[in-house]
Amino acid sequence: MRRVVITGMGALTPIGNSLDEFWTNIKNGVSGAGPITKFDTEKFKTRFACELKGFNPADHFDVKEIRKYDPFSQYALVAVDEALKNGNIDFEQLDKNRIGVIWGSGNGGIQTFQDQMTEFCEGDGTPRFTPFFIPRILVDIASGIISIKYGLRGVNFCPVSACATSNTAMIEAFNHIKWDKADMIITGGSEAAINESAIGGFSSAKALSTRNDSPETASRPFDLNRDGFVMGEGAGALILEEYEHAKKRGATIYGEVVGGGQAADAYHLTGTHPEGEGAVLGMREAMREAGIEPKEIDYINMHATSTAQGDTSEMIAVQRVFGDQKELSISATKSMTGHLLGAAGAIEGIASVMALKDGILPPTINTVDIEPDFRDSYHFPLNKGEAKKMTYAMSNTFGFGGHIASIIFKKYE
Repeated sequence: MRRVVITGMGALTPIGNSLDEFWTNIKNGVSGAGPITKFDTEKFKTRFACELKGFNPADHFDVKEIRKYDPFSQYALVAVDEALKNGNIDFEQLDKNRIGVIWGSGNGGIQTFQDQMTEFCEGDGTPRFTPFFIPRILVDIASGIISIKYGLRGVNFCPVSACATSNTAMIEAFNHIKWDKADMIITGGSEAAINESAIGGFSSAKALSTRNDSPETASRPFDLNRDGFVMGEGAGALILEEYEHAKKRGATIYGEVVGGGQAADAYHLTGTHPEGEGAVLGMREAMREAGIEPKEIDYINMHATSTAQGDTSEMIAVQRVFGDQKELSISATKSMTGHLLGAAGAIEGIASVMALKDGILPPTINTVDIEPDFRDSYHFPLNKGEAKKMTYAMSNTFGFGGHIASIIFKKYE
């Protein structure tokens, strides 16, 4: 079977606008949360989020491009650019017919949609929509823009599975290379949903934390006092490449993808199955494909959004699959980045790959009182990264609609 390795990564996140900055802040337990600056939150129940810091589109795009691209597409292009640079990739030396893009987003151009509809409704009823309105809002458009920019003619599409989206995208990229349908694929996800409609909608669903007096401590996965997730934004990009193709061009290899599992809770529109039925299936399928046993997983980057039902059901699923294993380390990097929705799996995948590469466990921050049913069953690195020799890491993502996607990475040696 064709091996699939990771040869480039890029991160644009609330705790760092580059891979190095992101990983440094992950290891040091830095929170990206703070008061929302993008709109007036006075009448909102939740008034904070994990926004990007110091990101200016004009530093990356000309005026025409900014008009054409919704923020989620801008974020995608910036992260991809970094991944290609640190991957030392020169497309002119490669077969562009064998290089594809599988890029995800949960909400696509939600900012553009809100802005244009607000302008229409508050105007005199005359439709003055920008000609870029439709392409800006399409969820698949970032994938298309990336392929157009670099002239990549291989497989190109956008899977959508809510907050499981970028894990789904990475698994699809893994499969296409494994099946010999591509030699290299740009994959990952981007999200730009810190606006009135998304914050208002998730707040109405009682999914968001309301810890307005202490935003930096609001995301607290596994903690008995958690009260909801914190919205994040940004993008994560990974270059997946067939092993021999990568070796031939002298690529630096960050890690390897060895398994992916997808399933469904088949239970509720927004809630996870209380016994973690879909999560159990997804994790077991990922390990089956990787050809490993539960005892071989060293670290799990949990989906763990800091919601009461979601965290508990995932922990129950882990207990069903792994039993009690004190040597198994688990953490939730959403405690630092917030929840990037469709982009969550991409940046959590990057954190997992870097954890294996450097032998450093990403911590969970803000968590003080872990649920008693689980606190003695596993190892919870808290507040700062910890050294640990690891071979396999799993990253879980779950989405509204019951979507499950688990992916397994292996340390490259």
